[in-house]
Amino acid sequence: MTPDMLEKARANAKRGGYSNVEFRLGEIENLPVADDHVDAIISNCAINLSPDKERVFREAYRVLKTGGRLMVSDVVLEKDIPPCLKESIGAHTACVAGAEREGDYIKIITSAGFKDARIADKSSFNIASLLDDPDIQRTMKERFVDAEKVAEFASGVTNIKVSAVK
Repeated sequence: MTPDMLEKARANAKRGGYSNVEFRLGEIENLPVADDHVDAIISNCAINLSPDKERVFREAYRVLKTGGRLMVSDVVLEKDIPPCLKESIGAHTACVAGAEREGDYIKIITSAGFKDARIADKSSFNIASLLDDPDIQRTMKERFVDAEKVAEFASGVTNIKVSAVK
């Protein structure tokens, strides 16, 4: 988040009459929250942007109260990502370049201490978000990778929603 995003979130909460929320500027790997302080954590595809996902989930576990809930939506892989996409800025911002294999993602969550980690929902990844990205188009052209190859890879990319409890 940026300071402008925080300001907007606070204004929206005030306008909506939400007094039970708080917005803080921080890093996902180093949350500006005391231990055992939070009831629930919700994340929408931001964890893939972190190079240290283990630290992200350890931090989430640290700040949650006992019985606290975690619900994350993220992108996972069913097959390895080609190096030309892994190095692409477009694939990174689409939350694909930093994606983990589904089983590894769940292991990272459980190794942080979470219980009952389960996939609550799964859906297909939108291939257009990759193929329409100018950076990915440039990467494909430079590396002689055709759209069919990217589509083959994208068929192994999945959106998941994972829940877990501290």
